[in-house]
Amino acid sequence: MTHSAPHLRLSADPHERVAERRRDEAWLAAAWAAPTTRVLVVAGTRIRPVDGRIDWVSPEQAPEGVRILLGQRDGITWFAVVADRALAGDDAAWVPLRFALPVLAGPAARDAPLVLHALGLAEWMAVTRHCPRCAGTLVPRAAGHELVCTDCGRPQFPRTDPAVIMLIADGEPGSPDERCLLGRQASWPEGRYSTLAGFCEPGETLEDAVRREVAEETGVRVGEVTWFGSQPWPLPASLMLGFHGRALSTEITVDRDELVDARWLTRAQLRDEVEHGGLVLPGGVSISHSLLEHWYGGRLPGGW
Repeated sequence: MTHSAPHLRLSADPHERVAERRRDEAWLAAAWAAPTTRVLVVAGTRIRPVDGRIDWVSPEQAPEGVRILLGQRDGITWFAVVADRALAGDDAAWVPLRFALPVLAGPAARDAPLVLHALGLAEWMAVTRHCPRCAGTLVPRAAGHELVCTDCGRPQFPRTDPAVIMLIADGEPGSPDERCLLGRQASWPEGRYSTLAGFCEPGETLEDAVRREVAEETGVRVGEVTWFGSQPWPLPASLMLGFHGRALSTEITVDRDELVDARWLTRAQLRDEVEHGGLVLPGGVSISHSLLEHWYGGRLPGGW
């Protein structure tokens, strides 16, 4: 793990998804019955970490619900069961993914790809209630990776929304005067800033999405756009696609819709404001934090 890519903690140990087994009912039954098989219980879209770890149970301990084949790792088959949200009741120990991220970034880092897989599908099922073609009833198949309409037979597959997230810089690269562009949303507490982000639109390249979003939110024009990396982010269904961009203009005009403020900061200004508490940056497992540290050239203190 390098300081420039802390977001990779959430995908550092991916599992084999064994997609070819999702329709093999005999294999699925045998895997479910195996004594080593482990199951993640999801109540609607919530999980229940226990003592700083992910609570995997045996198939016998799992409640009724939609069985999802996650895959295999270390000779073990991993499932999730998506049960009714009522299973959690009012128990505050059941939390959505955002509140489970500290656990997944720490002691349970190895489980992060499995949990992101499970909760991504759970979020998709939660919002895909009826067939979009005829409004018919949908039932799961392919071990939870497909929903099929009982009326028209049309299948539905999990959706992932591509979202660009970008560190825009101005000035000579690596110089003391080089600056990065950060913005703050209206809903955030005072002092919280992040890199800019937005969703890709139909018929648009990712690079043009970067340029459009930055121009819409801050008025800054962007030229060169270069690839950085990606991060699954099922909150509820995004894939964050990270980029670096070079500014062609520097005058800021915030849109007052998505952002209430945007600022240019040199590395020295960034470090000084973070150390003195005037600036709060994204958390260490977000790709936004990785983009910032890659540009800054080292670790940054603090985080949401």
